[in-house]
Amino acid sequence: MKVQFKDLFIDGQFVPSKSGRTFATTNPATGQHLADLAEAGVEDVDAAVAAARKAFEGGAWPKMHARERGKLLIRIAERLMARADEVATLETLDNGKPIFESRQIDIPSSADVLFYYGGWADKLTGSTLPLTPDAFQFTLREPVGVVGAITPWNFPLLLAVWKIAPALASGCTVVLKPASLTPLSCLAFGDVCREAGLPPGVLNIVPGPGGTAGQRLIEHPGVDKIAFTGSVEVGKRVAAACAPGLKRLTLELGGKSPNVVFADGDLEAAARGALSGIFYGKGEVCAAGSRLLVEASAHDALVQTIAEKAKKMVAGDPLNPKTRLGSLVSEEQRRSVMGYVEKAQAEGATLVAGGHPTAVNGAGAFHEATIFDGVTPEMTIAREEIFGPVLSVLTFRDEAEAAAIGNATVYGLAAGVWTRDVSKAHRMARVLKAGTVWINTYNFYDPALPFGGFKQSGFGRELGAAALEQYTEQKSVWLKL
Repeated sequence: MKVQFKDLFIDGQFVPSKSGRTFATTNPATGQHLADLAEAGVEDVDAAVAAARKAFEGGAWPKMHARERGKLLIRIAERLMARADEVATLETLDNGKPIFESRQIDIPSSADVLFYYGGWADKLTGSTLPLTPDAFQFTLREPVGVVGAITPWNFPLLLAVWKIAPALASGCTVVLKPASLTPLSCLAFGDVCREAGLPPGVLNIVPGPGGTAGQRLIEHPGVDKIAFTGSVEVGKRVAAACAPGLKRLTLELGGKSPNVVFADGDLEAAARGALSGIFYGKGEVCAAGSRLLVEASAHDALVQTIAEKAKKMVAGDPLNPKTRLGSLVSEEQRRSVMGYVEKAQAEGATLVAGGHPTAVNGAGAFHEATIFDGVTPEMTIAREEIFGPVLSVLTFRDEAEAAAIGNATVYGLAAGVWTRDVSKAHRMARVLKAGTVWINTYNFYDPALPFGGFKQSGFGRELGAAALEQYTEQKSVWLKL
C-alpha cells in the first residue's frame, strides 16, 4: 500500500518540516521500509501551537455553536468509517497488529468515541446556586485552551482519539505528537478531519522525536494542558517538565494488571479471558492481564488448558484476516521481551508454553505466545511491565491472599475477577487497587465508561463524562442584583 500522507499536518494543511528532516517508518512484520516522513522539530511544534492558539482564540472555532461542534465530530466519525479499510491497513502496516484488530475493533472504536463526544458537545452545562436573594450565582464550563496530546505506539489512532474527541467537544484545540514508530494512521486521520470540514488549526499533527518535538510541546508556554499516554518513566519526566508552569496534566501510564480466577468461576470462560487478556494486541496493551492469579484448587486444570490453547496460537501475516497474533512493534521491543523471558527462566519460573522469538516468511519481529507457571511475586516478570505476549501464573489460597498479591505492585490500572459468587465479586472489586475491574470478562471498553489508573498508573480519566472535566475550566460568577 502506498503511503499518501508523509508531511506534518499544521493549520489544516500537510506541510514539510522546516528543517527538511525526515525519518523512516518500517513494517515490523517484514522489516521493509514503508515511507520517509517529515520530522517535526522545535520550529514545527511552535508553528503548530501558534495555529492551535489562533484557532482557539479567533476564527470559526470559538464562534461555532456547541451543537455544530458536535455535528462536526459526528461527520468526522462517519468519514473515518468510510475510510476504515485504508486507515486500518496503515495502522497494521505500521504497528504489526492483525488487520482483524485494526479493522474490526480499533477503527470502529475510534469512531464510537467520536460519536459519543459529538453527543456531549452541547451538554456541557454549569449550574445555578440559590445562595442570597440580592445576587445571582452560577457556574460556567469553559475550554481549557490549547491541548498538547502525546500518544503511544500500541493503539496509535484509538488512544489519540481518546484525547482529541473530548478536547474538541469541549471547544479546545489540539496539537498531537504521535509515537514516531506508528504515525501513519494519525496522519491519515488529519486528512479525514480536513475532509469532514474541521477548521484549520483545530487539530495539528507533528510526528517527531520525543526528545525534541515532544519536549517542546510539553514546555511550550502556549500549551495549556498536556494529555500523555506512555510509560511510567517517561510520564514522570513529563510531570516534572509541566511543573514549572503548573501546566494542567493527565497521565495514563503502565500496568501490571492481576487477572484473578477463583475455583468457583467458569474456568473455560476464564481460560478464554486469560488468553485474550494477555495475547490480544500481542500483549502490547497497558491494561493487559499479565499476571494470572489462580486459586490453588483450580490451578492445574486451568494452566493445562491455557497452555494447550497458547501453543495453538501461531504468529501470522498481520494482513491476513485470520491472523490473531501479529508482530511486535519493533525488533527493539522483541529484544526487550526476549530479555524478560531469559530473566524469568534464570529466576526459576517454569516455561509451559512458547518462550521463543519466531518469524513469518523468514522475517518480522514476532514472538511466541508465552506462559510461565510457578511465578512468585518477587520475580521480575511479576513486577515489571513487559509489554509483550508473556503471561505470569501465580497461585493463591483465599480472597485475602489474592487481594494482597494483586495489589503488590506500583501499578493500578486494571484487574479482572472470575467467580460465580456475586458477593465475592463485589468484595474483590472494592479491595483491588485499580481504575477498572472487569468481572467475568476482560479488556472490554465503552466510550461512556471512564478509564484511568491508581498509583503509578497515572491520574485523570479518559472516556466518559469524566474526561470532559480534564479539558474544561469551571468558572464561578456572582452577579449583584
